[in-house]
Amino acid sequence: FYYHIINSIMKLSIATLATVLATASAFAPSANFKSSTTELSMASTNEPSTRLQFIQQSAAAMAAFTLLPSSASAAKYGSFGAGSPEVLDPKTAIVDDEILASEAVQKAFKSVQTYKSSVESMEAALKSNNQADIGPAIRKDLDFVTLRQDLNTLNTAFDEDTQRGTDRLVRLIMQDVTELETANKQKPGVERSQKRLDIMCGKLGKLNKAFSDYLAFV
Repeated sequence: FYYHIINSIMKLSIATLATVLATASAFAPSANFKSSTTELSMASTNEPSTRLQFIQQSAAAMAAFTLLPSSASAAKYGSFGAGSPEVLDPKTAIVDDEILASEAVQKAFKSVQTYKSSVESMEAALKSNNQADIGPAIRKDLDFVTLRQDLNTLNTAFDEDTQRGTDRLVRLIMQDVTELETANKQKPGVERSQKRLDIMCGKLGKLNKAFSDYLAFV
């Protein structure tokens, strides 16, 4: 049974290769074509003498590559998969102490700590009142432009490899802040549903963890 299956696959592969070669032949130059440069022709004696030979060799190589299992097909895809160099342990972070001690970076560092405290305050506010409007706090304490600037400033204290990990955290923080503000919007007189409350609490929890993970690199 397995013999018949393998035999069928081989026949199909040979037929496919034959079709490719037949198609390639259509692009071969005419036999009446004469080169106008003898030197160029002589210099090419070690290369395929015609376009047809070149195409035939390329097609054969491509067919062989297609039929053989490729290790590339088993590669991990995605920006931050397991084993990716962009997922780093804060313990392995390389920090430039001189840059970290600079006034601008120290100011950004304290600001990021304040952002984390603000997120914790919002979590407490929703816990005590599930209808609390935290919109003003989001816009004031997590101003998008200022937040991004502070995160990027603090990021300059890390070496290039470490920044591959912290850049990911910065993107997650900015995305969660945007989604948190969207989830907080509520029509006047309409109570916040449990589903929306769960989304907001989830975003705040992710933000709190992201800020903690980011600060762990310092």
